[in-house]
Amino acid sequence: MLDRENETVGIIRQCTLLSLSPSVLYYHAKPESEENLSLMKRIDELCTLRPFYGARRVQQKLMKELDRKVNIKRIRRLMYKMGIITLYPKKRTTTPNILHKKYPYLLRNTAIDRVNQVWSMDITYIPMRHGFMYLTAVIDWHSRKVLSWKLSNTMTVEFCKSCLQNAIDHFGTPEIFNTDQGCQFTSVKFTSIWKGTSTQISMDGKGRAIDNVFIERLWRSVKYENIFPNAYQNGSDLFTGLFEYFHFYNSERIHQALGYDTPDEIYFNTKSSNYLQTQKQNA
Repeated sequence: MLDRENETVGIIRQCTLLSLSPSVLYYHAKPESEENLSLMKRIDELCTLRPFYGARRVQQKLMKELDRKVNIKRIRRLMYKMGIITLYPKKRTTTPNILHKKYPYLLRNTAIDRVNQVWSMDITYIPMRHGFMYLTAVIDWHSRKVLSWKLSNTMTVEFCKSCLQNAIDHFGTPEIFNTDQGCQFTSVKFTSIWKGTSTQISMDGKGRAIDNVFIERLWRSVKYENIFPNAYQNGSDLFTGLFEYFHFYNSERIHQALGYDTPDEIYFNTKSSNYLQTQKQNA
């Protein structure tokens, strides 16, 4: 927003025009301590394995593991920063904005039987040895294929929109696009991407953990198969590790629910798969 290299309008004048205090030019957010980062990693593990755990259950679990008192306010602050506040019985990495339009959930009792019928998108917290990042991804419900993913150190609309646009550029548009009611996904800047297309927007019901179940399963697989075992040092290592994992997930990892085929085999219909044969028999 501020242009430090603008020779016409000084930086102080820019702050005045934007109604910002010049102090924002010099403020740097204090990073979390190593102890807090360790707590955040363990909180993420607990909430990934037990998404119904609230702050008090997490606190009690941590106190038993650490054999010392952990302040509930501290737990709540860290969970809020991670985006997994348990206001409802569902992991939430995004916070709703009451001013944004909410769309109805369109997938209840809907048979998902073809690719590009339904796409889903979500954000999750990713711990590293030193710091953390956020991961967003677009997944095709029918094939479970990860169509696009992106890392960021902030949860912004631009971060999510860039990831979605990449999926559209490579795979076209779905019939239905489903997200939760987070402010990134309900903003006009994000939903306007579907303007002029036939895609219908669907959003999870408030507090319903299973409405976006396929991408929630993806997060669990990513974390327990890749993130937690590797404990990446930094963002560069994390990107490389996820790049390799998502290639494995799409092209090599067989899924029981897909008749032991891979997402790529289902999405591109590259062979007469067990899953497709089963679907035809049941039709």
